[in-house]
Amino acid sequence: MANRLPLHTVHAKLGAVFASPCGWELPFSYGNPEAEYRAVRTEAGLWDRSNYEVVEVTGRDRVSFLQGMLTNDLKVRAPGQGCPAAFLDAHGKVQALLTILVSEDRLLLMLGSGLAAKTLQALDKFLISEKVSFRDVTAETALFMVAGPASAAVIERLTGEPPLPGAWTHVERAVGEIPVRVVTGGAETGEAEAWLHAPAAAGERLWAATLEAGKPVGLRPVGVTALDVLRVEAGSPWYGHDVDDTVLLPEIPLEPYVSYTKGCYIGQEVVARVKYRGHVNRSLTGLTFDGDRVPTAKAAVHHGDREVGRVTSAVNSFALNRPIALAFVRREHLEPGTALTVKDGDLVLAAHVTALPFYRRASQ
Repeated sequence: MANRLPLHTVHAKLGAVFASPCGWELPFSYGNPEAEYRAVRTEAGLWDRSNYEVVEVTGRDRVSFLQGMLTNDLKVRAPGQGCPAAFLDAHGKVQALLTILVSEDRLLLMLGSGLAAKTLQALDKFLISEKVSFRDVTAETALFMVAGPASAAVIERLTGEPPLPGAWTHVERAVGEIPVRVVTGGAETGEAEAWLHAPAAAGERLWAATLEAGKPVGLRPVGVTALDVLRVEAGSPWYGHDVDDTVLLPEIPLEPYVSYTKGCYIGQEVVARVKYRGHVNRSLTGLTFDGDRVPTAKAAVHHGDREVGRVTSAVNSFALNRPIALAFVRREHLEPGTALTVKDGDLVLAAHVTALPFYRRASQ
């Protein structure tokens, strides 16, 4: 049986249509995915991301230990800052993508669904004498995300102050008596984003308060269908869809995840060698399609009679009014505009390589 969000009944009352990918029964839409998408591109949308997992890291050696494990530089981050990072194996293959938030006395790791236990088990093998403790606090945490041009206005109406500037900065605020960590997000959707962390027991009240605060700017709840379109248009890979433990980190758009000056970490030699002395044989890129057929994930990408890649995610783009996809393609065919075909069952779909992102807000 699929896991349900703690606010499942709340979403059902809002008209959510549910589906169960990856072991979770999630709101795929609230009746109109395109309208939800348009709200995010023009105003603001609200997601329940409580299927994400959160790990609390404490102990005096927490920063130095993770500094040697992860790809980004924790030592340059002050309390109230954060960054995305990857956990690799010794061959440079991605075991997890995560976000780290630095506080005075702890770190918080945000990971996709199903990654916490696997990642903690792997990290534990490297712990020898370091004073570090990990605690999975997912069940104690409600996680929501607001995205769109009006997201800062929503947060200001909700908490009395706008989110802090800068990606992955965060601050403790209050919504009534509810303590809320407001996190300035990255660019998963291609729009301004903010995450709200709160005690799980207060999740329903915070969700309702956020919807109420967003009414004047057109905030609406958004499901997975619209989020998938938004993030593919923005060229944002998801772990478990576009990235898994067979993928080398340099094969995906990696710049936000990596520091090239921090020193050693697991897999660092491979990442550095690719950057300074070599190349990868394939990369994640965009494809645009003629016609209106959206290919399925894992459909084969061909150049002539030769298979040169695989589709990882595909959607119908509301911005471009045509199907688009993320796909791994061999490097000799990565030039934007290159004509390829995608074989999806008995169908052969015409496609062209397209630089990522597909969508970029004009002011960005």
